[in-house]
Amino acid sequence: MLSSLHTVAVGELEAEDMNKIFPQGENGCIAAGPKALPGGEAGCGPLCYSRRGACLSAFLLLLLATLAALIALVTTLGLPSRTPGAQACTTLTNRTGFLCHDRRSCIPASGVCDGVRTCTHGEDEDESLCGDVPHSLPGFLVAHCGDPASWIYSDQKCDGTNNCGDCSDELSPVTVCPPCGPGWWRCPSTVFKYCGCIPRRLCRDRVQHCSDWSDEYACPGP
Repeated sequence: MLSSLHTVAVGELEAEDMNKIFPQGENGCIAAGPKALPGGEAGCGPLCYSRRGACLSAFLLLLLATLAALIALVTTLGLPSRTPGAQACTTLTNRTGFLCHDRRSCIPASGVCDGVRTCTHGEDEDESLCGDVPHSLPGFLVAHCGDPASWIYSDQKCDGTNNCGDCSDELSPVTVCPPCGPGWWRCPSTVFKYCGCIPRRLCRDRVQHCSDWSDEYACPGP
């Protein structure tokens, strides 16, 4: 009798200890509580992990959508240019020029935005330069005339030709140019194309090009 009572008491104690480790719910099922999953986070059941999984999935979807939008933007607008900005150079005729991105070719300033791709990669006709001429051109490519509304390319200044239409690109006070070169004769021109000098090839051709007739009587010719 004592042995049976001892056996029952031991069994009840063991059951109580097991219930502390694995709490019993209704119908004897293991309850989902802080100690239901040893080593897990306290108070985090299957619903908690399900919510975390949903949040992670939403974050990944947002990241993928952002990457897709960036790819679409790059495809539409193109990659940013890695070429250097516009730089000045001096042409073989000692005129202001535009340095192509190959760093070797120097084209005349007036060759920029003229509708002809002169540089190897066509950067002289790039939209960033030619989108709003002359405002989109770098300053070294532009020269202003006496009339503020008029402009010319910088390599057209002091070239002996009346590019502005009022000779302000050839004569002071707007422009200070060096004396006429070896191939020119200085005189007040009667030809609208020229200003303070005329080409020597026009001398002694039996046509008046200077208002003082010096091209026919004083100019030694070419």
